[in-house]
Amino acid sequence: MTTDQFSFLIWGSEPCVVRCIRHSPCMAIRVSVLGSGSRGNATFIKTEQVRLLIDAGMSRREIGKRLEAIGEDPDGIDAITSEVLERTEISSDMKRILFGTSNSHLWAKGVSEFQTDFVAITEDGAEWLVEKGVQLVGVDYLSVAPYGDSTPTHSVLLKAGVVVVEGLNLSQVMRGFYDLYCLPLKIAGSDGAPARAILIQS
Repeated sequence: MTTDQFSFLIWGSEPCVVRCIRHSPCMAIRVSVLGSGSRGNATFIKTEQVRLLIDAGMSRREIGKRLEAIGEDPDGIDAITSEVLERTEISSDMKRILFGTSNSHLWAKGVSEFQTDFVAITEDGAEWLVEKGVQLVGVDYLSVAPYGDSTPTHSVLLKAGVVVVEGLNLSQVMRGFYDLYCLPLKIAGSDGAPARAILIQS
């Protein structure tokens, strides 16, 4: 590729145009800086096919507010699939993972009605986590599995001995590493119980 054959149309606070690929249409990219400084950095990039959030160092609630301020829907991921997980930074030494998704905006907004379109882990997403040796999975809504198709995900995780923690409010939790203390009630003969979950930043 020669130097005069690569380019994008980029816009943010001040749009700019760089050179275009010869014999190809230009690609439009929107770049929006959501925050920069000691309180957290985050940049939103959007093309016709991709929505990308880079260095999301703020709480999900704050990121949601800032995305809405630029006219973007913070609910960008419909499900946690194996394909989505492949694009994450989850490594083999991460054994306990809490997934903060757009579901957390429901907690932040005080939505009390049950939502059926919540973000959940699909069967192939559960298989991916098991293959990585994950021992605990926490999610920010009332079920780890998609509404109307909950059996496959639960079966994959529970058969592998993965502990599932559901109903977490992660709206004020920033991305990072934490110590998790999960304190369930002791209920005889039960395979699950209400629990108080506490996060302490490492």
